[in-house]
Amino acid sequence: MGAEQQQGTAQAYSGFAQVYDALMDNVPYDEWTAYLISLLRQYGAEGGIAADLGCGTGKVTRRLARAGYDMIGIDSSGEMLGIARENSPAGILYLQQDMRSFELYGTVRACVSLCDSMNYLLSEEDLLQVFRLVNNYLDPGGVFIFDMNTIYKYREVLGEQTIAENREDCAFIWDNYYYGQERVNEYDLNIFVREQNGLYRKYREIHYQKGYEPQQVCALLEEAGLKVRAVYDAFTRNAPRPDSQRLYFIAQECSKKKELPGTGGIL
Repeated sequence: MGAEQQQGTAQAYSGFAQVYDALMDNVPYDEWTAYLISLLRQYGAEGGIAADLGCGTGKVTRRLARAGYDMIGIDSSGEMLGIARENSPAGILYLQQDMRSFELYGTVRACVSLCDSMNYLLSEEDLLQVFRLVNNYLDPGGVFIFDMNTIYKYREVLGEQTIAENREDCAFIWDNYYYGQERVNEYDLNIFVREQNGLYRKYREIHYQKGYEPQQVCALLEEAGLKVRAVYDAFTRNAPRPDSQRLYFIAQECSKKKELPGTGGIL
């Protein structure tokens, strides 16, 4: 299944990009971003440059920009970034890059990643590579905040379920298949988009996401040189529960030396 997974992940959001925002209108982006901003400020990132990994169509990126952050949006999908650029004000830099090999021009105060983008990384090696890159590009003391779907959610909520929605201009059928041994959830998406002539064009995409134990993720963050500050049940300050469906991880850069202002000395 490995080669097939990689192909499906690489092609993700090629057709779905056209209808992504319409079909995700049930996501409370304002509340999600408010929670994220509260965490950023709690851990010392009240402003400055921030990078949004897996930014998609820029829903969170734009909200962070309005909150005063100088935003960089990074995504591997050119189609998603095209929509992000069309709907974003000047000043947001969007980069089409794979998060496993992203490059920035300098360091940033914060890196964030929402909407389970990290679950698209299907191996510990890929997660570790991303964490190392984040550590490399964070300012001294910079903060890294991301969410992940849990194994519980894939196994008990999504696995073997079919979700279908019918809208005025589009519809989709979303079949889920959970592979317990690999802890991988397959999303088989059939999308129907109405064109100007009234006919519908069908797109089919296969997405894969992997669930990780929180301890695995924390160990990889520490191996990458980051200090784990907290793991929360999503949208709370509570510890993860056995039935948590989404977790937030907060990590901080802790090894770079910080210059003392006005002295030329270092901490």
